[in-house]
Amino acid sequence: MTRILTRTDLLELLDPEDCLRALRAGFAASVQTTLPGRRVRTDLPFPGTATALLPGLLPGADAYTVKVNAKFPGATPALRGVICLHSGADGELLALLDSATVTAWRTGLAAALATDLIARPYGEGARTVGVIGAGAQAELTLRGLRALRTWDRLVVHDTDAERAADFARRHGGTVVSAPARVAAEADVVVLATWSRAPLLGPQDVRPGQHLTSLGADEPGKRELAAEVLTGVRLIVDDGELVAAHGALADAGLPASTAAASLGEIVRGDAPARSHPMETTVYAPVGLPWQDLALSRLALRAAEAAGRGVVVDLLS
Repeated sequence: MTRILTRTDLLELLDPEDCLRALRAGFAASVQTTLPGRRVRTDLPFPGTATALLPGLLPGADAYTVKVNAKFPGATPALRGVICLHSGADGELLALLDSATVTAWRTGLAAALATDLIARPYGEGARTVGVIGAGAQAELTLRGLRALRTWDRLVVHDTDAERAADFARRHGGTVVSAPARVAAEADVVVLATWSRAPLLGPQDVRPGQHLTSLGADEPGKRELAAEVLTGVRLIVDDGELVAAHGALADAGLPASTAAASLGEIVRGDAPARSHPMETTVYAPVGLPWQDLALSRLALRAAEAAGRGVVVDLLS
């Protein structure tokens, strides 16, 4: 039997703190994964792209995921698709989940986890948070970050002034006029945009600052100039995938540009920063196992609560 979980189901079933714990455990375990995740992307003869992430695997998990997304920047929502959660014992399709919701949660909350681990603590001066791109991923990043740390001030920029104002109003922030103004005022900067040209250059960053760049998750998308990436301590989720599909790809930089992976930092195998005034960047591409981690949580919660529609696709 297959349980179908919609966006409404997922929003009622998922808990940010449970998801953060699952993602932290997943980053630690993923270092031991022998079968690497893959991203398969293609342009379409329409104004969008199609992407598949597979297989979502974690050591000890008796299931795997395959995610298929359509990305249409002009649509609302811009990302649509499904996550297929399969049994590892016999391939049974256990659940079909709305991928836009799971992707926003796992991307945003993983970014919150990384940002908290890498950025300077509040007590060492990281007291202003900045957001560039006030969409769903920034929303979840900020929500997760609030569960992990505090700050005094929030500054927000988005190309859509109304969306920026709404985001700032809901989170107690202030709207600023440009990405460079966010970087000038914030100690911790979260970028979550569709930009295809660098929004920040080396002149915009400063010692001790941390930037989390979420938008460069496929070829052609760029948020940070190459000179920024080479002039900081760069942390990634997977070096080879980031070099093939993420922030390093269009910059023409090798996987070795990254100082460490987030999994190594979570496990204590590498330091997040070598000194408080080091400038750091977290630039993930998004990994298939993250879909698995949150999909398993959602399915267990749905089974306990009797949520979702159960169908027999083989009938």
